Amino acid sequence: MKTITKSILALTVTTLAGSLLAAERATPNIIVIMTDDQGYADAGFQGSKDLRTPHMDALAESGVVFTDAYVTYPVCGPSRAGFITGRYPQRFGFERNPQYRPDDPEMGLPLSEDTMADLLAKAGYTSAIIGKWHLGAHPDLHPLNRGFDFFYGHLGGGKHYFQEHLTIRDPMSIRNEGQSYRTWIQRDFEPEKFEGYLTDRFSDEAVRFIAENKEQPFFLFLSYNAPHTPMQAPEEYLERFPDIENPLRRIYAAMLSAVDDGVGRILAKLDDLELRENTMIFFLSDNGGPTDANASDNRPLRGYKSDVYDGGWRVPFVFSWPGTVEGGKRFHGITSAMDILGTAAAVIGLEIAEERPLDGVNLLPYLSGEKEGAPHEVIYLRKFDQQRFAVRQGDYKLVIPYREQSPHLFNLRRDIGETRDLADKHPDILAEIDRMRLSWDAELIEPRFLGLMHTEEWQRRMRQWREQEEESEN
Repeated sequence: MKTITKSILALTVTTLAGSLLAAERATPNIIVIMTDDQGYADAGFQGSKDLRTPHMDALAESGVVFTDAYVTYPVCGPSRAGFITGRYPQRFGFERNPQYRPDDPEMGLPLSEDTMADLLAKAGYTSAIIGKWHLGAHPDLHPLNRGFDFFYGHLGGGKHYFQEHLTIRDPMSIRNEGQSYRTWIQRDFEPEKFEGYLTDRFSDEAVRFIAENKEQPFFLFLSYNAPHTPMQAPEEYLERFPDIENPLRRIYAAMLSAVDDGVGRILAKLDDLELRENTMIFFLSDNGGPTDANASDNRPLRGYKSDVYDGGWRVPFVFSWPGTVEGGKRFHGITSAMDILGTAAAVIGLEIAEERPLDGVNLLPYLSGEKEGAPHEVIYLRKFDQQRFAVRQGDYKLVIPYREQSPHLFNLRRDIGETRDLADKHPDILAEIDRMRLSWDAELIEPRFLGLMHTEEWQRRMRQWREQEEESEN
């Protein structure tokens, strides 16, 4: 019996050592599918009743849905900077949506930061970004100079969806965000025209990239600009939603349906190439939906894009890796978009610079049961210009809605809509979380560049929006 026991023990240790060695050498493909301004409730797997997203739902069923997942900022640029570095963007001064300035090498993701593509390149990966960049328009900040091998998309924050609206050929010839919406799409550094609907073209390029790189490890960042404004969709997608009476909501549904088709095509191509079990897929939105702008639905959360309430930065988030991660699960611990890089770094064994440690963590031990609790005990948000803050610790969340306002306290497990302020009932909890906020804030730097909010064009748009709001209220 002792001999058998020793043999079993030796086999177990050998198997474990082999598994660890294999894990150190693992090179799964990685696909991140990111939507732009998708509402928290706007997918079948999130409970939507009027939208149909069968492929997103299939992806969710094959993996884990994170119900309490956050991005690092409630608007596009800083959120993407946090995901792609695995770090809070406030640590390196990316705390505003950058202006579109091809002449300014400081207007975007600092060159001192490693992107996910930079790190994966050292591990032999081929990387592509297809779609929206929004991390700087200067040539030094171009995706091909930030670790990516292929780029098909646009450098700014948004884009018209039909070629006839793209009247400016050269994306490097303009100097403001409004004009950037009308420039041609870039293939690597070269502008080119496209036919049809832009969302479909992004899906085409994604499928092509997968097929061309099936023999080597790849990283694909499929960065849809849908359903971000302008609200545009072809009739074939609009016809899918005849029962939605709100015209804006119907266009929104059509735009997401085009994205959903793209998700389905990605999954089908992986199945055809027998790559599904060797591919980690993450799906998420870059921030909450701007309800008034695109008719998105963030319920049951409070607020919308740009808010420090959960509607601004709590997002739909799925992780699928069949054969490694058990599907059909919902995970309720606090998670972050930064954990995408945290997980990839742990699985592949990426070298992370000591002076730039990741804030993201490896999700796998929490999904396997190796670790209990949540990947993040605390998660933070700061909006420097308005001095707005949010800190979630466990079930409790501190919110400073605006500069110099008193902090509020909510219990999200009992009050997901952040409707009942508990600051007076639990001053000790409030004080402890506020102490954490101040400690974290002391680690950060001020923004490195002026943002869209500081341009005359943006201020004019905000004045128009406020005037429209006042008119609708009257």
